[in-house]
Amino acid sequence: MMTACATEKNPFLQEWDTPYGIPPFDKIALTDYVPAVKEGIARQEKELQAILDNPEAPTFKNTIDAYELSGEILDKVTGVLYNLQETDGGDEMDKVAEEATELLTAHENSISMNRRFFERVKAIYEADQSALTRERQMVLKDLYKSFTRNGVDLDDASQERLKEINIKLASLQQKFGTNLLAENNAFRDKFGIPVSSYTDEMTSCEDRNRREEMFKAYSSRGNNGNEYDNKALALEILRLRAEKARLLGFDTFAAYELDDQMAGDPATVDEFLDKIQKAANAKALKEVADMQKIMDEDVASGKLPGGSRIQPWDWFYYAEKVRARKYDLDENQTKPYFTMENVRKGIFTAAHKLYGIDVEPLDGVPVYNPAVGTFKVTDSDGSLLGIFMTDYFPRSSKRGGAWMNVFRDQYIGKDGNDVRPIVVNVGNMTPPVGTEPALLTIDNVETVFHEFGHALHGLLTKCAYKSVSGTSVKRDFVETFSQFNENWAFQPEILAEYATHYKTGEVIPDSLVAKIGNSRKFNQGFMTAELCAASILDMKWHELTLEDIDRMSEGDQAANVAAFEKKVCDGMGLPGEIIPRYRTTYFNHIFNSGYCAGYYSYLWSEVLDKDAFEYFEQNGVLNPAIASKFRRTFLERGGSEEPMVLYMMFRGAQPDPGALLRARGLE
Repeated sequence: MMTACATEKNPFLQEWDTPYGIPPFDKIALTDYVPAVKEGIARQEKELQAILDNPEAPTFKNTIDAYELSGEILDKVTGVLYNLQETDGGDEMDKVAEEATELLTAHENSISMNRRFFERVKAIYEADQSALTRERQMVLKDLYKSFTRNGVDLDDASQERLKEINIKLASLQQKFGTNLLAENNAFRDKFGIPVSSYTDEMTSCEDRNRREEMFKAYSSRGNNGNEYDNKALALEILRLRAEKARLLGFDTFAAYELDDQMAGDPATVDEFLDKIQKAANAKALKEVADMQKIMDEDVASGKLPGGSRIQPWDWFYYAEKVRARKYDLDENQTKPYFTMENVRKGIFTAAHKLYGIDVEPLDGVPVYNPAVGTFKVTDSDGSLLGIFMTDYFPRSSKRGGAWMNVFRDQYIGKDGNDVRPIVVNVGNMTPPVGTEPALLTIDNVETVFHEFGHALHGLLTKCAYKSVSGTSVKRDFVETFSQFNENWAFQPEILAEYATHYKTGEVIPDSLVAKIGNSRKFNQGFMTAELCAASILDMKWHELTLEDIDRMSEGDQAANVAAFEKKVCDGMGLPGEIIPRYRTTYFNHIFNSGYCAGYYSYLWSEVLDKDAFEYFEQNGVLNPAIASKFRRTFLERGGSEEPMVLYMMFRGAQPDPGALLRARGLE
């Protein structure tokens, strides 16, 4: 039990007297997290006990509503802790997160396996639901299913084993991410660039030996036999997941995961990915041939020795040369128009034109790092939609990649007030150099639009319950809206508003806009093949049985992991010049994130995204009626309805799988 003095000093246990309820980052110390987690757990246990002790018959109000509004302190502390661990982490923060994660996992287990609580939920679920709103029906369904998927029906011994597995998995997954951050920093130290700049460097680096060295270092992260090696860790994670699935009645972890997604089962995903991989491989082989012609010219001129062939470390470099010839497009021409500030203006401009929202900077508010920008987002009537933060540049304390997260979800509070969300977009874009601003590549621009698509999903939501608000949707549906937002990055009407030369102020010329548009399907064989290959690798790992993984864990694990990867790549016909976008030992999405047996969701969601965008193209890309319908149907409703029901409401038809192939130039 915390003392009164400790309670008074811990910011997580106080009301936040800050603008818009932004966390008081400057007042939070590392020593505040674990005590706040312990106090938050104790308070939610009391709240849950009050639900169980209620003598009245279970109702949605006295059970589901009460549970949804419980755990306020835990929401506050975890919202800050896990965001900052990924962006401003370090050894001490990792230790705090590890201790907190163990406590939280045990607490979550105690709830999800509480049979008395489940009986109350089950009674409501099996009763007549016709008086409930559709959102409440979905909240009830999701909660009921979470119990059955988390072992409430298991016997006591199996429940105890499942609790042990969950706690161990949480710890191992944290360790995987910590190891990868250390490996990323080692890469930075060796080559003088962050991992996030790898593609840019590989595109422009003329020194083939350096490209080869960088490729081998990049693709062997977590696979160096040092203290940060992730092979054994990955196999242990996979084994525990397979055991968990077996306890819950599934042959493989992939079957367990897919049972609760749009796709439904591994066979559906495998068939879906196989068609895309074959089309991508065929296109990629043509791209190799185009690059080899230019390499042959370098051989003829004496720049390279005779017999030189395209290797994985040559792809970005020679692909850029092909693009320059085919489309007369050099990214050195486009970068001056895409400063970080310009692109951020672009995402705000597109959102205003589509959805009528306004974004204005907020000064003098708490931030967790000086690099963070904070903005107030309002609707056309001036009402608050939420707070948006940006954190775009790399630092040694930040994990690689780009993502969206929340410090606070949207929901209707106990007093009936609409609690608006606090959303953050994080990236690792190439930072400013000297007096020159941060100049983004075309891929960087797409990434900024992508993550703001997630942010819009979180900011525009209008739900009553946090469990279904914002991005709380099925995993293979959530990427639909981030990828959909990418479509606006290079629309001429939007570019004219934000893409101005940082020196001259000149608006990007139509000729350059046309070149960008013409090159949009360039190199899509490679891009799709490496993405699809990673998705297949993820599925094949998680389609292994417990016995399969036990055999692989014996003997030389490094050789076994490498052999498995090779077998998977050979089986999908992946060209030798390409590796999966993520190899096992640095596949953070599936070993330390929510995408295990789910990386396919980027491609699955892209079918919906591209089909929806074709609808816009048919009716005018900035058609206000269509944009309003998109906002009302998707962005405001979160997980308050089944994904395909929402899609049919918007499109009036099933999504066309060919939309993805057409958009990527693979059909």
